[in-house]
Amino acid sequence: MRETPEELQRLQALLDASLARSTAHLRSIVSSERTLTAEQLTGVLTGMCTLALSTVTAKGEPRISGADGHFLHGRWHFGTARTAAKARHLAARPAASAAHMRGEELGVFTHGRVEVLNPYGAEPAEGWAELLAYLKDLYGAEMFDWDEEVVYYRLEPQWMTVFAAHPAELLAKDGQA
Repeated sequence: MRETPEELQRLQALLDASLARSTAHLRSIVSSERTLTAEQLTGVLTGMCTLALSTVTAKGEPRISGADGHFLHGRWHFGTARTAAKARHLAARPAASAAHMRGEELGVFTHGRVEVLNPYGAEPAEGWAELLAYLKDLYGAEMFDWDEEVVYYRLEPQWMTVFAAHPAELLAKDGQA
């Protein structure tokens, strides 16, 4: 877990507010018995988590693709090739949605806006150096030309909810019980 107490408080406030303003249908599924706290969530979302990432084309058509997601400091981080369609979509329309699902046991759903962390030819965003060190440690320093081949994003969540079918079992499996 890399989150500070302040980041955990912010994430918990977001989770609570998101659920409170959700539909009755969603609240009937994601109840206090079938969700995780911010602290539990950050303990479960370690390492690489496969994301289904949704972007929008210039015609307003949705597109979904996979991405390696990393949940750090209470936010999703993900990358793609600078030449990928999703990179073009996000450059023009930074709104995105991400879902991380583990079968029927866990679902983390996020809507927000992305920030480019390593813009080509420009000053990197705050947090890029820490993320780059983490990524190089995980993937290997030689995996990519980190400056030219790949672009990384931080998804600033505006709405996020977590479904956990059996929280105690999920936490026990992840060594948190």
